[in-house]
Amino acid sequence: MAVLRLLSAGAAQAVCEQVIAAFQRDTGHTVEAAFGAVGAMKARMVGGEPVDVIILSAQLIQDLVSGGLVAISSVTDIGKVGTGVAVRAGTPLPEVRTREALRGNILAASVIVCPDPATATAGKIVMKLMERLGVAAQIEDRMQFFPNGFAAMNWLAASSGALELGITQNTEILPNKGVTLVAPLPDEFQSKTIYTAGIAVRGTQPELARDFVRRLTAPEFRPTLRAAGFEIDS
Repeated sequence: MAVLRLLSAGAAQAVCEQVIAAFQRDTGHTVEAAFGAVGAMKARMVGGEPVDVIILSAQLIQDLVSGGLVAISSVTDIGKVGTGVAVRAGTPLPEVRTREALRGNILAASVIVCPDPATATAGKIVMKLMERLGVAAQIEDRMQFFPNGFAAMNWLAASSGALELGITQNTEILPNKGVTLVAPLPDEFQSKTIYTAGIAVRGTQPELARDFVRRLTAPEFRPTLRAAGFEIDS
């Protein structure tokens, strides 16, 4: 029995877990997976951690291709992911579809949770949003950062108040039944990220890696990707 090693952005965790379950059932092989902020996952690969498949934002995959760590012929886009606002399930849904409403509800929030902007794509988007809304200084002491959006949403799901907000990528909100996606960010603030899979040049399981990526990007898997929040060209 072989072991396939996967490093992945948290934005792809929910769909990867479904592929992992089917892959292990069908092949009898094991997948060892780690999920987290894209910067942290890239750093682990660059630092020499054994990996067969890596899933990051498209730009970071291209960086790994340029560095000779990912085979250019293996690079495969999974889909595009937008950023949204979440609240704990069962709490009233705030209005966030306009600049004024979003700004007002951010200022009214007791806590705003998001991924760490030092390493996570969504965290960088959130901090840029706060700057553009002109609220960065006012809400600085109410921001809470997490290693990835899944961790932020788990905290939000377990929160007890009615004024906590979460902002992260839609694929990290939708799979969590303890939170509700209020709405995507307004178009003027929306930033969508393309997530891409690549196969490691030094990986020890190239055939299994190709099989895994094929399953993840197969036409028959697209409805699952869309349901999880990925936008896919037809």
